[in-house]
Amino acid sequence: MVRPVRFAFNEETAANNAFQQRSETEEAAQATAREAIEEFDAFVRLLCENGITVEVVQDTPEPFTPDSIFPNNCFSVHGDTLVLYPMFAPNRRLELKKLINFRFTDFRFSISNHSKLKDLTHYEESGRFLEGTGSLVLDREHRVAYACLSPRTDEEVLKEWASAMGYSYLTFHSQDGQGMPVYHTNVMMHVGSRQAVVCLESIPNPSEREALKAMLEQYGKEVVPITLAQMNQFAGNMLELHNDRGEQLLVMSQTARRSLTTTQIATLSKHTRILSPDIHAIEAAGGGSARCMMAEIF
Repeated sequence: MVRPVRFAFNEETAANNAFQQRSETEEAAQATAREAIEEFDAFVRLLCENGITVEVVQDTPEPFTPDSIFPNNCFSVHGDTLVLYPMFAPNRRLELKKLINFRFTDFRFSISNHSKLKDLTHYEESGRFLEGTGSLVLDREHRVAYACLSPRTDEEVLKEWASAMGYSYLTFHSQDGQGMPVYHTNVMMHVGSRQAVVCLESIPNPSEREALKAMLEQYGKEVVPITLAQMNQFAGNMLELHNDRGEQLLVMSQTARRSLTTTQIATLSKHTRILSPDIHAIEAAGGGSARCMMAEIF
């Protein structure tokens, strides 16, 4: 997880992230930046108190990387393989350069010295992007990737990724209530070990909608549908973790949890214990939520 130092509304990502909200004044923007640090620290404490090991990277003031708090987009780890991803916004491409020499000591892992490397960042030159586990929602057990196509999720890059990683994949199109493409797949769906939370309403094509539901069920997932209104409250942005006691934890924001019905919460609690940090300032300015803030290290 990356601790912010100059967290702010990112002008370069706002073009296709409808979840971002601009502060009305400079004073309000500065207050949001301070609040984001407090929310981040409380989130890390919550994870650690519940038996999750967290490596915290401190961001630096320069170069300016307002979205560095969402590290899951620029890299992912798969056993002995590290993947680097092409990013849509030029200022987000700087995030990887900051992480390149950071050594994740507890895991004997570093981006600059990994046994196998799959570098997809050259696609940035041709305007094709695939933004890590924002673009890709992974069923790691069955080696299946789910991806809603958008300006940030290109099928050509996805095809190369899947071939290199030995994954199959399913693509579809997802829209918000205004008919705009959902910018990241992990906004509208989550896949856990036994359950999948999906905004089926956001998929306008009936064939694509049914294909997604059928594939999830094929791999043994109980599908928990959410509405467009719940998706807009980040209810699709979750990540299942296991702690040092072997518990399955489902991490979502307070905003997301409050949007869920009693029945939905009871269903999700059958197999996981829910953790829900308060990250409302980060969500409003950054347009991302709890899942986006965590980059898993395997």
